[in-house]
Amino acid sequence: MKDRVIRDGRVAVVYSPGFGAGWSTWAHGEHGNELIFDPMIVDCVETKDFAKLATYMAVRYPDMYTGGMDDLTVTWLPVGTAFRIHEYDGSESIEVREELNWIIT
Repeated sequence: MKDRVIRDGRVAVVYSPGFGAGWSTWAHGEHGNELIFDPMIVDCVETKDFAKLATYMAVRYPDMYTGGMDDLTVTWLPVGTAFRIHEYDGSESIEVREELNWIIT
């Protein structure tokens, strides 16, 4: 898949662990996956340039709610990792399929 940041066999994933509003899980509809992989967002979060991120978001995603941007975090997952972003009360966490312990009846 294009438009992802890959370093040393790992893909950057942006999410919001702070409570309030989930970055990709709240009101972002079809843009949810774009927001977690967008290279410009990754760069702004890594450099903590949230002014640049706010400007970028206003141009690229003008209708998106961007509250809580300063809580964004980048995590790195091995290429090909199956994961999902779980949200509770606005706090997002990353769940890796192989690390989940499902109970089967």
